Amino acid sequence: MTWPIPDWPRVYGGPYGKGMLKRQPEDFQVEEVLGFEPSGDGEHVFLWVEKRELNTEQAAGMLARFADVSRGRIGYAGLKDRHGLTWQWFSVHLPGRPDLPWHALNGDTIRIRQCTRNRRKLKRGALRGNRFRLCLRALNGDRERIDSVLARIKAQGMPNYFGPQRFGREGGNLSRAENLLTGQSVVRNRHLRSLYLSVARSFLFNQVLAARIEQNNWHTPLPGDWLMFDGGGAGFLAESPDADIRSRVAALQLHPTGPLWGREGERATLDAGAIESRVIEACPKLARGLENAGVKGMRRPFRVRVGELDWTWRDSDLALVFELPSGAYATSLVRELIETENSGG
Repeated sequence: MTWPIPDWPRVYGGPYGKGMLKRQPEDFQVEEVLGFEPSGDGEHVFLWVEKRELNTEQAAGMLARFADVSRGRIGYAGLKDRHGLTWQWFSVHLPGRPDLPWHALNGDTIRIRQCTRNRRKLKRGALRGNRFRLCLRALNGDRERIDSVLARIKAQGMPNYFGPQRFGREGGNLSRAENLLTGQSVVRNRHLRSLYLSVARSFLFNQVLAARIEQNNWHTPLPGDWLMFDGGGAGFLAESPDADIRSRVAALQLHPTGPLWGREGERATLDAGAIESRVIEACPKLARGLENAGVKGMRRPFRVRVGELDWTWRDSDLALVFELPSGAYATSLVRELIETENSGG
């Protein structure tokens, strides 16, 4: 069963061409940027792992089997897609045990690049961000428009959509999420259950963001917006945004936010809240299901600041280098430029 995923509106008028993404692993490279420095001692082994065509859960399973520990003793800060070449940190809880010959794991899909220690397990979200190196191949499109959009993204940021890979092939993950939330299926696997709850929240967020983009106010504060500081989770309710707040939003110091739906949590009010409520009420199965599941509501910025963005044309290929905060999707930047033939996975 599938759930058709909408072609959510783009901000910068694209797409301005077509090209290929992820034709080979080197075309999609991701390197984690930790939000702290490992202490160098402690019960948790920290491993800097290079992965090729291997997702995070698969790598975590390999590390658990090699160390002969339960899967729960493995930690990581973020999920990485299988399709690409990625570098990320893992932690392995080994109290009272010496370091293992981790390099014995090295092969075609995984290589251990660094080993250190830390006093605490690596927790989800403990990232400053991710560095990306992408190559869009065989690109056929309007180069001047693409250059112009990239310059605008560098200066003004990009919409913080959850990427298509979040929802699975033909929306399969979203369909499974609806079945879970409406009681049509039971998911006992803890990881899958968490994934499907996140997928439902991601869809609702994208729907609210799309509504704000259609009204051209995704990047400007409305009365009742919940605003978040750039680079952090703190924020405040702005019932009557004044000139100072509007100036700070324009400077990308503050961002309007949308809901990661659930019980309680911060809610937009007034004009912003009316848009939010209208969109959420159009998806009652997902919204009520998340509330009944006891998921706590959170906020996510509508906009992302793109760091260190640079690009180079190589004949018909476009090479991109940039940094995004944790939780932002490189594919959401690419879709502002072009349609991709193989951006799934």
